[in-house]
Amino acid sequence: MSRVAIASVLLLAVAQAACGREAAVSAGTTDQGQVRLVTVAQGLEHPWGIAFLPDGRALVTERPGRLRIVGTDGTLSDPLAGVPAVDAVKQGGLLDVALDPEFASNRLVYLSYAEQRDGGNGTTVARGRLGERGLEAVEVIFRQQPTVASGITSVRDWCSRATGACS
Repeated sequence: MSRVAIASVLLLAVAQAACGREAAVSAGTTDQGQVRLVTVAQGLEHPWGIAFLPDGRALVTERPGRLRIVGTDGTLSDPLAGVPAVDAVKQGGLLDVALDPEFASNRLVYLSYAEQRDGGNGTTVARGRLGERGLEAVEVIFRQQPTVASGITSVRDWCSRATGACS
């Protein structure tokens, strides 16, 4: 099974937990093989992206603009500091999270999100260093240009790994 499919199944498990369902285990079959869905955390609001840290914990984005750490035991951290402001309209908000390929040595985390700007909003990518309380030294590395009227890009946001491509 591809990494995207596995991540999608895990995100679905987190999303199921966010909907307030009891911890549960279920199984199913796909054209790629059998899958098992296990609720691993509860209390998230619109979980969107997930990246696994080397120690087994997971960074999870919440669409309204929070980044949290889910412990290996399912504990949910307080929202991490340093996350940029997002434009959480329709599907817009804090979208994906990814670790730098050299994360073990540089601690860099990348976020994609909808950002409100003059003339509307647009998709933005930023990176920051994961510290004790959150992201530090956050810098924008990409901004969609031009912006569009607020809410339009939120109908179909760019750069979600769940689709396998940016569109």
